[in-house]
Amino acid sequence: MKKLFGYADEYLRQSDWRDLALVKFCLMSIGLMIGMFIPKEKRKLALPAAAGVFLLTYVPLMSKFFRIILGGEKEE
Repeated sequence: MKKLFGYADEYLRQSDWRDLALVKFCLMSIGLMIGMFIPKEKRKLALPAAAGVFLLTYVPLMSKFFRIILGGEKEE
């Protein structure tokens, strides 16, 4: 598992914002495809779950982004 994380770290080191944007579009697309297969009666549960995951991931990402913009965090 450590090797896998090492590969992921190296991939990120060699990537720029365009590569990460492609990864995000790829993940969004697979999420949409999976969502299309959720039965109608279960969609009422899926939306709040997806919104919760979005908020739990978006807030820390944007928090770090704004800290970097404001000069509070240095690049490693």
